[in-house]
Amino acid sequence: MVTCVFLLFTSQRSKLKYAPGVGFVSEENSLLSETEFGLAAVYRIIKKSGAERVSDEAAEELRRVVEDVANRVAKSAIELSLHAGRHTVKASDVRLAAKNILGGE
Repeated sequence: MVTCVFLLFTSQRSKLKYAPGVGFVSEENSLLSETEFGLAAVYRIIKKSGAERVSDEAAEELRRVVEDVANRVAKSAIELSLHAGRHTVKASDVRLAAKNILGGE
């Protein structure tokens, strides 16, 4: 019995990914290990904005959009700090990067 379980586990191991704080997850559920924002926080943001109900798909899509924008702002902020001769990203770098990417004042 132990041999069968071990063989099953080793054959499935290539399909698993390690997610810090979660453990091993299947490739189908690997989105857990690739996101930085929890869905509960996204639901709260949408609810605070006035929605009565929020679909799972809407929350997941907003999470992807917010994470994409955050990654672009962060990369731009890093470039700005390096251009200024610093290794530390400052709040002013993030503000300027967000302004450049999102537009606005």
